Amino acid sequence: MTRNHSRIKKAVIPAAGLGTRFLPATKATPKEMLPVVDKPAIQYVVEEAVAAGLTDVLMITGRNKRPLEDHFDRNFELEDALLRKGDSDRLALVCESTALADIHYVRQGDPRGLGHAVLCAAPHVGDEPFAVLLGDDLIDARDPVLPLMAAARERHGGSVVALMEVPRDKMHLYGCAAVEPAGADGLVRVTDLVEKPEPGTAPSSYAVIGRYVLDPAVFEVLARTRPGRGGETQLTDALRELAAAGAVHGVVFSGRRYDTGDRAEYLRTTVRLACEREDLGEDFRDWLRGFVDTELRQPEPAA
Repeated sequence: MTRNHSRIKKAVIPAAGLGTRFLPATKATPKEMLPVVDKPAIQYVVEEAVAAGLTDVLMITGRNKRPLEDHFDRNFELEDALLRKGDSDRLALVCESTALADIHYVRQGDPRGLGHAVLCAAPHVGDEPFAVLLGDDLIDARDPVLPLMAAARERHGGSVVALMEVPRDKMHLYGCAAVEPAGADGLVRVTDLVEKPEPGTAPSSYAVIGRYVLDPAVFEVLARTRPGRGGETQLTDALRELAAAGAVHGVVFSGRRYDTGDRAEYLRTTVRLACEREDLGEDFRDWLRGFVDTELRQPEPAA
Protein backbone atom coordinates (compact mmCIF):
# COMPACT_ATOMS: atom_id res chain seq x y z
CA MET A 1 0.00 0.00 0.00
CA THR A 2 3.08 2.23 0.17
CA ARG A 3 3.30 4.41 -2.91
CA ASN A 4 6.64 6.17 -2.69
CA HIS A 5 9.44 7.12 -0.36
CA SER A 6 9.56 10.82 -1.25
CA ARG A 7 10.35 13.47 1.34
CA ILE A 8 7.49 15.04 3.21
CA LYS A 9 6.76 18.69 2.51
CA LYS A 10 3.27 19.22 3.95
CA ALA A 11 1.92 19.33 7.47
CA VAL A 12 -1.69 18.90 8.55
CA ILE A 13 -2.85 20.32 11.89
CA PRO A 14 -6.36 19.30 12.99
CA ALA A 15 -7.85 22.23 14.91
CA ALA A 16 -11.60 21.75 14.80
CA GLY A 17 -12.17 20.55 18.38
CA LEU A 18 -14.53 22.36 20.73
CA GLY A 19 -12.11 22.54 23.67
CA THR A 20 -14.79 21.60 26.20
CA ARG A 21 -12.23 20.75 28.91
CA PHE A 22 -11.29 24.44 29.06
CA LEU A 23 -14.74 25.97 29.28
CA PRO A 24 -15.66 28.74 29.84
CA ALA A 25 -12.36 30.09 28.45
CA THR A 26 -13.01 28.35 25.14
CA LYS A 27 -16.62 29.48 24.76
CA ALA A 28 -15.55 32.16 22.27
CA THR A 29 -11.79 31.52 22.00
CA PRO A 30 -10.35 28.47 20.21
CA LYS A 31 -8.45 26.22 22.60
CA GLU A 32 -5.51 26.38 20.19
CA MET A 33 -5.26 30.11 20.89
CA LEU A 34 -4.89 29.73 24.65
CA PRO A 35 -1.50 31.23 25.57
CA VAL A 36 1.43 29.18 26.79
CA VAL A 37 3.37 31.96 28.52
CA ASP A 38 2.86 34.68 25.86
CA LYS A 39 2.39 32.71 22.65
CA PRO A 40 -0.69 30.72 21.58
CA ALA A 41 -0.28 26.95 21.72
CA ILE A 42 -0.91 26.57 18.00
CA GLN A 43 2.12 28.72 17.14
CA TYR A 44 4.44 26.29 18.93
CA VAL A 45 3.04 23.51 16.73
CA VAL A 46 3.49 25.46 13.50
CA GLU A 47 7.03 26.38 14.54
CA GLU A 48 7.80 22.70 15.09
CA ALA A 49 6.58 21.84 11.60
CA VAL A 50 8.63 24.65 10.06
CA ALA A 51 11.75 23.61 11.98
CA ALA A 52 11.36 20.16 10.39
CA GLY A 53 11.26 21.73 6.92
CA LEU A 54 7.49 21.64 6.46
CA THR A 55 6.42 25.09 5.32
CA ASP A 56 3.16 24.07 3.60
CA VAL A 57 0.71 23.83 6.48
CA LEU A 58 -2.98 22.94 6.28
CA MET A 59 -5.18 23.57 9.32
CA ILE A 60 -8.43 21.64 9.62
CA THR A 61 -10.77 24.07 11.34
CA GLY A 62 -14.42 24.46 12.25
CA ARG A 63 -16.86 27.07 13.47
CA ASN A 64 -15.52 29.85 15.72
CA LYS A 65 -11.93 29.23 14.60
CA ARG A 66 -11.48 32.53 12.80
CA PRO A 67 -8.95 33.77 15.41
CA LEU A 68 -6.55 31.10 14.15
CA GLU A 69 -6.58 32.65 10.69
CA ASP A 70 -6.29 36.15 12.12
CA HIS A 71 -3.26 35.20 14.21
CA PHE A 72 -1.30 33.99 11.20
CA ASP A 73 -2.44 36.89 9.00
CA ARG A 74 -1.19 40.47 8.80
CA ASN A 75 -2.51 43.04 11.26
CA PHE A 76 -1.76 46.27 9.46
CA GLU A 77 -3.23 48.59 12.11
CA LEU A 78 -1.20 47.00 14.93
CA GLU A 79 1.96 46.85 12.84
CA ASP A 80 1.59 50.52 11.90
CA ALA A 81 1.00 51.55 15.53
CA LEU A 82 4.11 49.70 16.68
CA LEU A 83 6.14 51.11 13.80
CA ARG A 84 5.10 54.66 14.69
CA LYS A 85 6.12 54.07 18.31
CA GLY A 86 9.48 52.70 17.22
CA ASP A 87 8.71 49.47 19.10
CA SER A 88 10.73 47.19 16.83
CA ASP A 89 10.88 44.30 19.30
CA ARG A 90 7.11 43.91 19.58
CA LEU A 91 6.71 44.56 15.87
CA ALA A 92 9.02 41.62 15.18
CA LEU A 93 6.93 39.41 17.47
CA VAL A 94 3.72 40.41 15.70
CA CYS A 95 5.19 39.74 12.25
CA GLU A 96 6.83 36.48 13.26
CA SER A 97 3.70 34.34 13.05
CA THR A 98 2.75 35.86 9.69
CA ALA A 99 6.01 34.85 8.05
CA LEU A 100 6.29 31.36 9.51
CA ALA A 101 4.77 29.27 6.73
CA ASP A 102 2.38 29.08 3.80
CA ILE A 103 -0.78 28.30 5.77
CA HIS A 104 -4.05 27.06 4.30
CA TYR A 105 -7.39 26.33 5.93
CA VAL A 106 -10.27 23.95 5.33
CA ARG A 107 -13.35 23.41 7.48
CA GLN A 108 -14.17 19.97 8.74
CA GLY A 109 -17.88 20.70 9.01
CA ASP A 110 -19.34 17.92 11.14
CA PRO A 111 -17.04 16.96 14.05
CA ARG A 112 -16.67 13.32 13.05
CA GLY A 113 -13.34 12.47 14.63
CA LEU A 114 -9.62 12.72 13.96
CA GLY A 115 -9.76 10.26 11.10
CA HIS A 116 -12.37 12.34 9.31
CA ALA A 117 -10.34 15.51 9.95
CA VAL A 118 -7.30 13.91 8.31
CA LEU A 119 -9.46 12.76 5.40
CA CYS A 120 -10.48 16.40 4.85
CA ALA A 121 -6.84 17.07 3.96
CA ALA A 122 -6.84 14.69 0.98
CA PRO A 123 -7.53 17.30 -1.76
CA HIS A 124 -4.69 19.48 -0.50
CA VAL A 125 -2.18 16.73 0.22
CA GLY A 126 -2.81 14.68 -2.91
CA ASP A 127 -0.54 11.71 -3.59
CA GLU A 128 2.24 12.76 -1.20
CA PRO A 129 3.35 11.63 2.24
CA PHE A 130 2.53 14.20 4.92
CA ALA A 131 2.86 14.92 8.63
CA VAL A 132 0.01 15.29 11.11
CA LEU A 133 0.61 17.32 14.27
CA LEU A 134 -2.01 17.42 17.00
CA GLY A 135 -2.24 20.78 18.73
CA ASP A 136 -2.67 19.37 22.25
CA ASP A 137 0.82 17.84 22.15
CA LEU A 138 3.70 20.30 22.34
CA ILE A 139 7.11 18.78 21.63
CA ASP A 140 10.00 20.71 23.11
CA ALA A 141 12.06 22.32 20.36
CA ARG A 142 15.21 20.87 21.96
CA ASP A 143 13.90 17.31 21.40
CA PRO A 144 12.67 17.22 17.79
CA VAL A 145 10.90 14.04 16.73
CA LEU A 146 9.55 14.88 13.26
CA PRO A 147 12.98 14.68 11.56
CA LEU A 148 13.47 11.18 13.00
CA MET A 149 10.05 10.15 11.75
CA ALA A 150 10.66 11.61 8.30
CA ALA A 151 13.98 9.77 8.09
CA ALA A 152 12.26 6.52 9.07
CA ARG A 153 9.67 7.10 6.37
CA GLU A 154 12.41 7.65 3.77
CA ARG A 155 14.15 4.40 4.76
CA HIS A 156 11.16 2.14 5.16
CA GLY A 157 8.21 3.79 3.40
CA GLY A 158 4.72 3.42 4.80
CA SER A 159 3.54 5.44 7.77
CA VAL A 160 5.35 6.31 11.00
CA VAL A 161 3.86 7.10 14.40
CA ALA A 162 5.50 8.63 17.47
CA LEU A 163 5.35 6.39 20.53
CA MET A 164 6.04 7.12 24.17
CA GLU A 165 6.17 4.76 27.12
CA VAL A 166 3.53 5.61 29.70
CA PRO A 167 2.43 3.85 32.90
CA ARG A 168 0.10 0.94 32.28
CA ASP A 169 -2.62 2.50 34.42
CA LYS A 170 -2.69 5.49 32.03
CA MET A 171 -2.91 3.51 28.79
CA HIS A 172 -6.70 3.82 28.63
CA LEU A 173 -6.20 7.51 27.82
CA TYR A 174 -4.25 6.85 24.61
CA GLY A 175 -4.09 4.84 21.45
CA CYS A 176 -1.85 1.87 22.22
CA ALA A 177 0.55 0.05 19.88
CA ALA A 178 1.64 -3.56 19.83
CA VAL A 179 5.21 -3.58 18.52
CA GLU A 180 8.16 -5.76 17.57
CA PRO A 181 11.81 -4.86 16.87
CA ALA A 182 12.48 -3.57 13.37
CA GLY A 183 16.28 -3.42 13.07
CA ALA A 184 19.37 -1.72 14.38
CA ASP A 185 18.15 1.83 13.80
CA GLY A 186 16.02 1.79 16.96
CA LEU A 187 12.68 1.67 15.17
CA VAL A 188 9.87 -0.67 16.05
CA ARG A 189 7.33 -2.21 13.72
CA VAL A 190 3.74 -1.62 14.75
CA THR A 191 1.75 -4.83 14.46
CA ASP A 192 -1.54 -3.67 15.97
CA LEU A 193 -3.21 -0.58 17.40
CA VAL A 194 -6.01 -0.17 19.91
CA GLU A 195 -7.77 3.13 20.60
CA LYS A 196 -8.04 3.78 24.36
CA PRO A 197 -7.99 0.14 25.51
CA GLU A 198 -9.96 -0.92 28.54
CA PRO A 199 -7.86 -0.99 31.74
CA GLY A 200 -5.70 -4.10 31.88
CA THR A 201 -6.06 -4.94 28.16
CA ALA A 202 -3.35 -2.76 26.58
CA PRO A 203 -0.97 -4.79 24.37
CA SER A 204 2.05 -2.75 25.50
CA SER A 205 3.08 0.37 27.39
CA TYR A 206 3.67 2.29 24.14
CA ALA A 207 1.18 5.10 23.64
CA VAL A 208 0.70 6.88 20.33
CA ILE A 209 1.33 10.58 20.85
CA GLY A 210 0.22 13.36 18.53
CA ARG A 211 2.78 13.13 15.74
CA TYR A 212 2.34 11.09 12.56
CA VAL A 213 4.05 10.82 9.20
CA LEU A 214 1.47 9.25 6.93
CA ASP A 215 1.55 7.58 3.55
CA PRO A 216 -1.21 8.87 1.25
CA ALA A 217 -2.61 5.32 1.18
CA VAL A 218 -4.21 6.23 4.50
CA PHE A 219 -6.84 8.28 2.65
CA GLU A 220 -8.19 5.22 0.84
CA VAL A 221 -8.48 3.37 4.15
CA LEU A 222 -10.08 6.30 5.98
CA ALA A 223 -12.68 6.69 3.23
CA ARG A 224 -14.03 3.21 4.02
CA THR A 225 -13.36 3.13 7.77
CA ARG A 226 -16.60 2.81 9.70
CA PRO A 227 -17.14 4.99 12.79
CA GLY A 228 -15.46 3.45 15.82
CA ARG A 229 -15.07 4.49 19.43
CA GLY A 230 -17.38 7.39 20.29
CA GLY A 231 -19.16 7.08 16.96
CA GLU A 232 -16.25 8.87 15.26
CA THR A 233 -13.90 7.93 12.44
CA GLN A 234 -10.72 7.00 14.26
CA LEU A 235 -7.31 7.47 12.67
CA THR A 236 -6.14 4.60 14.88
CA ASP A 237 -8.55 2.21 13.13
CA ALA A 238 -7.17 3.11 9.69
CA LEU A 239 -3.58 2.78 10.89
CA ARG A 240 -4.46 -0.60 12.35
CA GLU A 241 -5.34 -1.86 8.87
CA LEU A 242 -2.10 -0.48 7.48
CA ALA A 243 -0.15 -2.04 10.35
CA ALA A 244 -1.64 -5.45 9.55
CA ALA A 245 -0.10 -5.05 6.10
CA GLY A 246 3.31 -4.32 7.64
CA ALA A 247 3.23 -0.65 6.61
CA VAL A 248 3.50 1.15 9.96
CA HIS A 249 6.64 1.81 12.00
CA GLY A 250 7.10 3.60 15.30
CA VAL A 251 9.71 6.00 16.61
CA VAL A 252 9.98 5.76 20.39
CA PHE A 253 10.18 9.29 21.78
CA SER A 254 11.74 9.94 25.18
CA GLY A 255 12.11 13.70 25.05
CA ARG A 256 10.14 16.55 26.58
CA ARG A 257 6.46 16.58 25.66
CA TYR A 258 3.72 18.79 27.10
CA ASP A 259 0.03 17.87 27.05
CA THR A 260 -1.79 21.18 26.83
CA GLY A 261 -5.15 19.43 26.41
CA ASP A 262 -5.24 18.71 30.14
CA ARG A 263 -5.85 21.66 32.44
CA ALA A 264 -3.34 20.72 35.12
CA GLU A 265 -0.66 19.80 32.59
CA TYR A 266 -1.38 23.03 30.70
CA LEU A 267 -0.60 24.99 33.87
CA ARG A 268 2.53 22.92 34.52
CA THR A 269 3.68 23.50 30.95
CA THR A 270 3.29 27.25 31.29
CA VAL A 271 5.27 27.23 34.55
CA ARG A 272 8.05 25.07 33.09
CA LEU A 273 8.48 27.17 29.98
CA ALA A 274 8.25 30.45 31.90
CA CYS A 275 10.99 29.25 34.26
CA GLU A 276 13.27 28.61 31.28
CA ARG A 277 12.76 31.94 29.56
CA GLU A 278 15.77 34.26 29.58
CA ASP A 279 13.57 37.33 29.94
CA LEU A 280 11.27 35.92 32.65
CA GLY A 281 12.92 32.93 34.22
CA GLU A 282 15.10 34.38 36.98
CA ASP A 283 12.44 36.62 38.53
CA PHE A 284 9.71 34.04 38.03
CA ARG A 285 11.74 31.26 39.66
CA ASP A 286 12.46 33.50 42.65
CA TRP A 287 8.76 34.28 43.04
CA LEU A 288 7.82 30.62 42.57
CA ARG A 289 10.22 29.46 45.30
CA GLY A 290 8.75 31.96 47.73
CA PHE A 291 5.20 31.03 46.77
CA VAL A 292 5.84 27.32 47.21
CA ASP A 293 7.62 27.84 50.55
CA THR A 294 4.70 29.91 51.81
CA GLU A 295 2.13 27.38 50.62
CA LEU A 296 3.98 24.50 52.27
CA ARG A 297 3.86 26.32 55.60
CA GLN A 298 0.12 26.75 55.39
CA PRO A 299 -1.88 24.31 57.56
CA GLU A 300 -3.95 21.72 55.73
CA PRO A 301 -7.62 22.72 55.50
CA ALA A 302 -9.90 20.92 57.90
CA ALA A 303 -11.68 17.89 56.47
